[in-house]
Amino acid sequence: MDAHAQPDFPRMFEIVTSFWVARAVHAGTVLGLPDLVAEQSRTVDELAELTGTEPRSLYRLLRALTGVGVFRTDEQARYASTPLGDTLRSDLPGSLASFVQLELGDSHHATWGRLVESVRSGEPVFERAVSQPIWEFFESTPVMNEHLGKAMTGLTAMVADAVLDVYDFSPYRRIVDVGGGEGGFLTAILRAHPEVLGTVFDLPHVVANGRPRIAGAGLADRCEMVGGSFFEKVPEGGDLYTMKWVLHDWNDESSIEILKSCRRTMSDDARLLVVEAVVPDGDGFAPGKIIDLNMMVLSGGQERTPDEFQRLLAAAGFTLTRILPTRSPSSVIEAIPIPAT
Repeated sequence: MDAHAQPDFPRMFEIVTSFWVARAVHAGTVLGLPDLVAEQSRTVDELAELTGTEPRSLYRLLRALTGVGVFRTDEQARYASTPLGDTLRSDLPGSLASFVQLELGDSHHATWGRLVESVRSGEPVFERAVSQPIWEFFESTPVMNEHLGKAMTGLTAMVADAVLDVYDFSPYRRIVDVGGGEGGFLTAILRAHPEVLGTVFDLPHVVANGRPRIAGAGLADRCEMVGGSFFEKVPEGGDLYTMKWVLHDWNDESSIEILKSCRRTMSDDARLLVVEAVVPDGDGFAPGKIIDLNMMVLSGGQERTPDEFQRLLAAAGFTLTRILPTRSPSSVIEAIPIPAT
């Protein structure tokens, strides 16, 4: 440490109180404020009546959110939207409203409250905080399961364009998206490449939610939705298999099993594309370093370095060929099967 450097108290205060800002964003989203000011500006009293809140308390929340750019006021002290606040509108493609309710809601909030416990034990703490395993929780809690689906769809819209910028999908005839959720990622690819066919593979209740989305996108004749477990068998017939934000949910042992399941189905000339955050070396900030903590407390999963991806893929019968950074927090990791002997 530089002998002349002074402790950076203001920066640490900013870091610690960012938790308060995030909770204020959550409260505003739960109350539906971004939607209420989307088309017209409104006074505090109008918003209080619409949200069933106490006007002075709502004013204090709005003042704080205006201070960080989520809303703005006009000459008549009416609150209006901003480009930042528009990201929380539920009616816009790529909305982060459900992501906010998912990540800052009671279940995840309680889980992060046990971060020290997770660090000490090396185990995820979601089940201890919520009294249910994470995937069982979503299956049994329809509201949060809906937020999960919408959150992944919103985040996928942000990442899909970034992936399409750096990877050419046109050489492939059929793409199988393993753990593809409700089909948002594959939808973006198929729209960009009208000659390509696709299969979304995920748990039965997940793909059931996705079928109307695929039909609504006009892709029902080019994209099938298949339910099942990627630990057992994935659909055949793909020359490209994609996995977006799947492996980071699982520890190495489970991730290798998922990858082996893919390898058993894939031909030797097929390719695998993994979309995940890649943790760089060095001390600098990287989104993957923070996302990694979220996976640690929630599911026992992790974000990985390039070397860790290489070892993981090799253990499942793949050779890592290249890693392509994108303008999003996720990178594209390409791998080819090691030929069977």
